[in-house]
Amino acid sequence: MAPTPTSMPDLPPPPDDAAQARVLARSPAQSFRNGMVQSLPFLVVLIPFGLLFGVIASEAGLDLLQILGFSVLVLAGASQFTAVQLLSDNVPALLAVVSALAVNLRMAMYSASLVPWLGSAPGWHRSAVAYLLVDQTYALAIQKYELNPRLSLKQRLAYFYGAAAAMCIPWAISSMVGATVGRAIPETIALDFVIPITFLAMIAPMLRTWAHRIAALVAVVMALALSWMPAGTGLLIAAPIGMAAGALVETWQERRQRGTR
Repeated sequence: MAPTPTSMPDLPPPPDDAAQARVLARSPAQSFRNGMVQSLPFLVVLIPFGLLFGVIASEAGLDLLQILGFSVLVLAGASQFTAVQLLSDNVPALLAVVSALAVNLRMAMYSASLVPWLGSAPGWHRSAVAYLLVDQTYALAIQKYELNPRLSLKQRLAYFYGAAAAMCIPWAISSMVGATVGRAIPETIALDFVIPITFLAMIAPMLRTWAHRIAALVAVVMALALSWMPAGTGLLIAAPIGMAAGALVETWQERRQRGTR
């Protein structure tokens, strides 16, 4: 995360006064529990996803300690799947790391948008938030902060840590369980198809605008066109080209909207 706060973003209309008063009256401990409770619905998806990662990582040859270390140190499902898939394809480790980092670049945008809310926290808090920042904790936290802009810094941090506790601990545990169960699956049962299907299931609901769809389409076309490149390196070129195409479409749409006002 960036070290200093910036100006506050445009905010949606706040909830009614009674709801605001209840939220603002919560102690940090109560905010922590509130973050945990509001994270629970995500477990319906997160636990099967963690189990699946454990199975796939076990299939790729990682032992239990390596899988646990992967889930605890990296703590990013999409990046973990990417790295495991590439390692399974015998891609050089350095390239697997670079690809995993590229998949996780969205965390930089998440961090930037949290700066107005958490940027004034001490350095160790900012480091902890950066480590625990995943899609689910970000989505919950930013919505909470924008709906309740008068929350104190302690309440914001406590809410984030509550959400992170409910997300990150089950992720590591489910990965371990998946790895244990995966060892019982016969090698004759191929699971290679699971990762691309999982990614499709993750990405498809995110394609909500034309900019998203154009970015995905261009990235797919470029990845196919560059499939001749060794060790999947074409993906590292296709991804930024896709993002650039999406950014151009979004810029064009914004200019068109301003022109029609």
